[in-house]
Amino acid sequence: MLILVLAACGPSPEQPSPSDSTSESGAPTTAPTATPTPDGPVLVADGTAADNLPLFAAVTAQVWATDQRGSGRAYIDALTAAGFDRAAMQVTQDQTTVGNAAESLQFSVRWGETECLVGQVGPSTGEPVTAVLPQLAEGRCLVGSTRAIDW
Repeated sequence: MLILVLAACGPSPEQPSPSDSTSESGAPTTAPTATPTPDGPVLVADGTAADNLPLFAAVTAQVWATDQRGSGRAYIDALTAAGFDRAAMQVTQDQTTVGNAAESLQFSVRWGETECLVGQVGPSTGEPVTAVLPQLAEGRCLVGSTRAIDW
């Protein structure tokens, strides 16, 4: 009886669904389809920095789990893909002045007029660290020299 109910809900025979399959008995069945929903945090464009920290932290963790963990560009590109404003970002250098990998890499997104989402990763950090911090002078989020985001 259950198979009849599912078959009645599926597409007509003239319009097969890409999710159609065959049951163990050889009878066609239709797999239920659902509207895709995000599996994790999402950007809250009109929210606060704290509202967006879960997404910022999730993106940071995703990049950290890859072989690109030491690339500032990888974090900036992933944050941009998640919907954060590239023009509001800063990132520190990937390498030291003598060409060694940086012990710590920092990146940020300025949020509104007073807050920043800040991430720090690297061998000296251990696991990724993310936080909401107050903006510095002139709307900056990171202290010291940062690299141009010009790609």
